[in-house]
Amino acid sequence: MPGPLLDTLNGQRQDRPPVWFMRQAGRYLPEYRALRAEKGGFLELVYDSEAAAEITLQPLRRFAFDGAILFSDILIVPYALGQDLWFEAGEGPRLAPPLVDAAWQGLEAAPERFDTIYQTVRLCRGMLEPDVTMLGFAGSPWTVATYMVAGQGSKDHHAARQLAYRDPQGFGSLIGAIEEASFTYLLGQIDAGAEAVQLFDSWAGSLSPAQFEQWVIAPNARLAARLHEARPGVPVIGFPKGAGGKLPAYARETGVDAVGVDETVDPAWINRELPAGMPVQGNLDPMLLLAGGEALDRAVESICAAFSGRPHVFNLGHGIDKETPIAHVEQALSVLRR
Repeated sequence: MPGPLLDTLNGQRQDRPPVWFMRQAGRYLPEYRALRAEKGGFLELVYDSEAAAEITLQPLRRFAFDGAILFSDILIVPYALGQDLWFEAGEGPRLAPPLVDAAWQGLEAAPERFDTIYQTVRLCRGMLEPDVTMLGFAGSPWTVATYMVAGQGSKDHHAARQLAYRDPQGFGSLIGAIEEASFTYLLGQIDAGAEAVQLFDSWAGSLSPAQFEQWVIAPNARLAARLHEARPGVPVIGFPKGAGGKLPAYARETGVDAVGVDETVDPAWINRELPAGMPVQGNLDPMLLLAGGEALDRAVESICAAFSGRPHVFNLGHGIDKETPIAHVEQALSVLRR
């Protein structure tokens, strides 16, 4: 049975926008911290289907979100493509070896590394209420490539940007390998029970207009087209964080069904520049959710009012901060639902 989130992603405007939060399952929840302490590291949780399903569902029990997003990570794709993956405490993900000097040639995913993730989706879908939408996801090729080339996260993504300029053909081969693995991965999530999927392009904002067209719009357009052809009726959400003035081109050229927008973009501008009737997702500043108070109330009301004329999914402009008080999440949802 379609719920309000799925209906909205399919273009239906609701009296109250459906809501879910990026990183809604995670470190701000004491029940997550307790389970992680019991089970060990992050990857141990991701590759334990029962634990990952439990974490996916934890925020639903507290907040009755309209969507449950799979507990996993965008770097499962490079792991499936053969890179070693681990997480350094306090420093984030590491991938080895970094893909330099044509090391991306011949990359091919080991699909069995996706199987546990699919089982998590199956478990979640079986436990969710019928009107709660199960969301799958993958990182978009450009963002995943920035990690694969550098072997870790970086502030300016200079390694991938330089490689894309220096060897566009080789970098295109890497993008193609990520794209192919991501298609397989997303298709498997859909077949396991995901009713919509999101493409996270977290570092889309670091590219020039020409590079954005080549490495963000084109790969996401190919992925969206293939997913629509293979599984008609499953909405694809595109989230090009930091795209700013390039958002209209992304919305028109990628073929995604809905666009996620970050907190730096003015809703009035979005309404003017994005296609009429296109679903928009966002765009509460995660720092406002962290801060709370009257400013949070005003922001929730303002965002809902600004997007009231189009299909709108209430969400954050990026992931929830780990220090966010649970009371502030409850506050935002109370304002949204009153």
